[in-house]
Amino acid sequence: MKEVDVLLQSGVILYPTDTIWGIGCDATNPAAIEKVINIKGKGRANKSLIVLVADMDMLEEYVEVPAAALNLMQSAKEPLTIIYPTVRNLPLHLLSNNNSLGIRIVQHSYCQQLIRTLGKPMVSTSANLSGQPSPLSFDGIDLNIKHSVDYIADIEHNKISDFACSAIFLIDDNGSTTKIR
Repeated sequence: MKEVDVLLQSGVILYPTDTIWGIGCDATNPAAIEKVINIKGKGRANKSLIVLVADMDMLEEYVEVPAAALNLMQSAKEPLTIIYPTVRNLPLHLLSNNNSLGIRIVQHSYCQQLIRTLGKPMVSTSANLSGQPSPLSFDGIDLNIKHSVDYIADIEHNKISDFACSAIFLIDDNGSTTKIR
């Protein structure tokens, strides 16, 4: 996959996910993460990014998965991002001010293949400039973003997303859950 070569060279890609099109990079590469933040535009540095993993095994490399998270995953009817209170083996650039991070086990086959081939989690943030609405299709993505990335996935350019966003749940240190979105 050419996009994996781009990711391995600190590149940023534009790609479809199980929600909307995303701007992404290797989640273990601080230089690439900075590129994503810069593409999103002013103000993005104060907002945390999310990470996509291919499966439970990859998730467990970065967080302890409490029973509450497993319960949420088993009952999810839509894409689900869980904000974990403690993360390991990932750059500080990704973490929010309280060191938490939103992570989703992606269900999109292209994303799963991409992440498995890369062998690492990927940053994913909506393909819009900070403060602008998230586009539901490739055609709705701002040209500045299309010109700023190093690679654009050549699939699903005509598809309209079934999900504008994922559900987001926060899990605190005690294992309690709070629905954010």
